Amino acid sequence: MPFTALGLGPKITKAVREAGYTEPTPIQTKAIPAVLRGSDVIGVAQTGTGKTAAFVLPILHNLSSHGAASGRRTIRALIVAPTRELVVQIEENVRKYAKHLHLKIATVYGGVGEQPQIAALRNGAEIVVATPGRLIDLMDQGFVKYDDLEVAVLDEADRMLDMGFLPAMRRIVRALPKDRQTLMFSATLSKEIEQLTGEFLRSPETVQVGKRSNPAETVTQFVYEVPATAKLALLMHLLKDSTMDSVLVFSRTKHGADKIARKLIATDVSTATLHSNRSQSQRLAALKAFKAGTVRVLVATDIAARGIDVEGISHVINFDFPPQPEDYVHRIGRTGRAQAIGDAISFVTPGDDMTNLRALERFISRGIPRKVAEGFDPKAYDTTPVLSYRPEQERGQRPYGGGRPSSHGSRPGGTHSSSRPSSGRPGASGRPASSGRPSSGRPSSGRPSSGRPSAGRPQVSSASRPASSPRPDSRGTRRRP
Repeated sequence: MPFTALGLGPKITKAVREAGYTEPTPIQTKAIPAVLRGSDVIGVAQTGTGKTAAFVLPILHNLSSHGAASGRRTIRALIVAPTRELVVQIEENVRKYAKHLHLKIATVYGGVGEQPQIAALRNGAEIVVATPGRLIDLMDQGFVKYDDLEVAVLDEADRMLDMGFLPAMRRIVRALPKDRQTLMFSATLSKEIEQLTGEFLRSPETVQVGKRSNPAETVTQFVYEVPATAKLALLMHLLKDSTMDSVLVFSRTKHGADKIARKLIATDVSTATLHSNRSQSQRLAALKAFKAGTVRVLVATDIAARGIDVEGISHVINFDFPPQPEDYVHRIGRTGRAQAIGDAISFVTPGDDMTNLRALERFISRGIPRKVAEGFDPKAYDTTPVLSYRPEQERGQRPYGGGRPSSHGSRPGGTHSSSRPSSGRPGASGRPASSGRPSSGRPSSGRPSSGRPSAGRPQVSSASRPASSPRPDSRGTRRRP
């Protein structure tokens, strides 16, 4: 079925066609007509299947078909997402498909200054993509008015609830006009979340593609059973494989992520970190480097599980096994996106990890194969902590260590391509695939942002500062890190 058969306007289908897409994904085929009808919708589909485009395209059609009731430029569509990274990616998707429309778009999220966001709201933003915390801050200051709001979207709603945003979500929803359309999209939707839909939606249509608990079918999953003391050595051993050219490693804690990154950088594995202790500019810089191929390994906490949309991630490694099955599904969904091939590797230690693994296998209704690392000898790897770096890393002469393996060839501009084939189905990356389906969107790595690092000083892992070393503050006293 082509996009023209879904009832979208010619300017929107033109933008979709120019992006290289001709056929909608299953979630888009089911959700777009329901949203165009004005129904409240609960959309559930595996990650990487184009959920963002499933609500963005019909919203753009509905907004462009008429003006605001007041005749003024005010907020007409609100999209709320749990993380800054996801907000930026949704904005990119909206701008891509609204390129031939005269709709103003703004983002609202923390970690950056308020004034540009306030200016964008005052300038008449009609579509606002926001995180809950900063949105409420600006609501309290009187800069957000919902008088003309027509549609509200709660994206990754279950994750927002997991992150403790339920009070914020309730407060935001209470401030919205009662006469509105509400959409809720996620890769998973627990029974607890379904019970809350009565608060936020009115007689919603449920649109579901695939089994709710299943990871993408194109992801090969397996487990290494390993003592906790040998996990870092096993990671270093696996990274000797040059086909692991774009690797996302999940750590349970920020300290653990920094520890992993310190060791990998010290052994010339190009590495960056992404977690909540990083500034917004550092997080954007790390993502940009990972997308561009400057960085081979990105070590992240679960802040990235639903906020990273990078084309060609070859491997996801659960260095720390997640306690919640839903987190596992979202973590490994960063690879194998849009039917591309990917591997999901989990390190499992005796004790709680085995209990959590069995719970996960019940959740996804299948066992995960166990593997043994060939030739692995933990004693062959030095896993003692690394507390310092060569000065040239700080000066930017050798950013992120040694770069990705070069055996896979180069993309234009010096980035490296993945050795893994793409099936050509629509990707969540937002780039055109050979089949021509749109994706759920990703920010262009070339797009400037307010968080761009200054020239010559790449934002490497926070591991570049010894974690245990105190530093004098402005009063000359010593403070704890």
